[in-house]
Amino acid sequence: MAAVKSRIEAKLREAFAPALLEISDDSHLHSGHAGAPEGGESHFTVTLTSARFDGLNRVARHRLVNEVLADELAGPVHALALKLDTP
Repeated sequence: MAAVKSRIEAKLREAFAPALLEISDDSHLHSGHAGAPEGGESHFTVTLTSARFDGLNRVARHRLVNEVLADELAGPVHALALKLDTP
């Protein structure tokens, strides 16, 4: 598993104790576009199911994930698509 994807997975597992966590590196779909560096690991889709999202609307769920991944979003991650749900 690649370094950025591994960090994302570790942080999300620790913060959300997910019932489901899937992370897809979609960087190859953006090759040659602005914000898509050589070697990938810049565009991800995260599917995450966690009880921590109970009672939160979509925006609040996204904010929680963005806070946990702030370092990655400030650096190597150019785009992050989120699919967040409760069990």
